Amino acid sequence: MVEFNYIIMASQIQKKPFLLGKSLSELTDWVQEQGQPAYRGKQLHQYLYQKGVRSLSEISVFPQKWREDLANYPIGRSIIDYRTIAPDKTRKYLLRLHDRLLIETVGIPSRDRLTVCLSTQVGCAMGCTFCATGKQGFTRHLQAHEIVDQVLTVQSDFGARVSHVVFMGMGEPLANLEQVVEAVKILNQEVGIGQRSITISTVGLPGKIRQLAEYKLQVTLAVSLHASTQKLREQLIPSASHYSLGKLLAECREYVKITGRRLSFEYILLSGVNDLPEYAEELSQQLRGFQNHVNLIPYNPIDDADYERPSKNRIDEFMDILKRHKIAVSVRYSRGLEAGAACGQLKTANKELALNN
Repeated sequence: MVEFNYIIMASQIQKKPFLLGKSLSELTDWVQEQGQPAYRGKQLHQYLYQKGVRSLSEISVFPQKWREDLANYPIGRSIIDYRTIAPDKTRKYLLRLHDRLLIETVGIPSRDRLTVCLSTQVGCAMGCTFCATGKQGFTRHLQAHEIVDQVLTVQSDFGARVSHVVFMGMGEPLANLEQVVEAVKILNQEVGIGQRSITISTVGLPGKIRQLAEYKLQVTLAVSLHASTQKLREQLIPSASHYSLGKLLAECREYVKITGRRLSFEYILLSGVNDLPEYAEELSQQLRGFQNHVNLIPYNPIDDADYERPSKNRIDEFMDILKRHKIAVSVRYSRGLEAGAACGQLKTANKELALNN
């Protein structure tokens, strides 16, 4: 088997003029630079973002000679190395990027929507003990076009329009804030996904939530809390040692004030660790006084972690305590569990299998 170096820093990656990520006006300028009439810019935009072509040679409305000349021009699409399908029809994809690095993304269908769970980094530096991605370390940030590509991949594979996007895959989105915001704008303006149908998740980085607020996006922000005390949060999320729970919640309140948008809190329930009634009481007190909603997520098992999912009675008890304190709360059971596509399960463990297929 050919061996590849999977640890490539962003500065080492060759910068190519990928077409994916460009606006209609930018694509129009590009086709004119190629000696083509301006209307071909609109054709190119449609085939990139709506039809999801992987090569310019696939654009049948282009002149044949020009298609042949452009056959190897870099669009910026990834390659599907591997795909798994769960019994609930959730699909997980192992995608190979232009530099041979691998990421995972997930397509989650339901009766009236198709949601994509996006990755924003190759790996993750946060090191959360309950998350498979955190255990594999960080390699590099994804560029905006690599994030958008994941949506186009799922859209093409399902043969259906993607309606919702959640930045909850591999990586910490706010550590790659500039590219994530750019991807949101491309998904909104070029692909046609409403910002209110987009959710960005974060464990919280000092100053980054306020920085995101300044962009005045209409997205939903979901903060991965997972604990009601600083000590327990540091145990579960090592990066939390650099950002106290009190300061994180203060920044969350500031976000709501600036944006006027309700904020969501993610809370993975780990049996005997953070699911005790006293933690629910503490959490209730901390979240009072501003617009928020708590998503309780029963733990999804991963390799090399000793955590267990709580019983239904414990989950219900935790939720009932929050409700008694007038905290908006719901339980979210993750889709794609059997395919390793559920919350916290994404990693590139299939890379050897992928490269051999």
